[in-house]
Amino acid sequence: MEPLTKAKSLSESVLDDILTWQFLVAWAGEGNGELQRLGWWRTDLTDELGGGDFFRRLLPKTGQWAALEAVRQAAIEHDQKIRQRLSQPDLVNTLFFWGFAVDEALADRIAVHKRSEELPSERLTLPLRLEGDFVQTDLENTLKIAGQAAAYKIVPDGRELTGEMSIAYGLRAHSLAAALLPLSDRYPMPFYRLEAPNVI
Repeated sequence: MEPLTKAKSLSESVLDDILTWQFLVAWAGEGNGELQRLGWWRTDLTDELGGGDFFRRLLPKTGQWAALEAVRQAAIEHDQKIRQRLSQPDLVNTLFFWGFAVDEALADRIAVHKRSEELPSERLTLPLRLEGDFVQTDLENTLKIAGQAAAYKIVPDGRELTGEMSIAYGLRAHSLAAALLPLSDRYPMPFYRLEAPNVI
């Protein structure tokens, strides 16, 4: 697990980098009824005609944050179900699992953003607009890291990244997101395997 002192040392910009990729992938992974994105989790929490409309009416000042927070939680729970099938589920790092302390720091950072009463697009450098139509090729181009293809091996419960794990959290989050390519019908759960619980 991540030492609390290490989590506290993470800058706001690094936490925002991780959240940016989490929100983007969680948003893209939705699919339910008329909402057709990737369909990895059966939700429509950010859809303007579905959950997104509900959150806007319920929480006029923080509705967009609430919708993103809810779909992020759906992605976390989906990720956790798959991760628990691994032999040592706490000794991996996925886009949605960074160890208790870092995950808590991310949740605290969301609370800070919500209290600002600014829109997500004003607080985060989102690489795609999370409103309007979903274009899969736009997502694919956004996930790619220029000049770098994700190196991983397919295992029964995900994609185990085999390249060197970056110590820069923001880059690592992007690498985990990039390893979703090629996109599949099911969430492929890219992950780094850790040698010890404190190396995140």
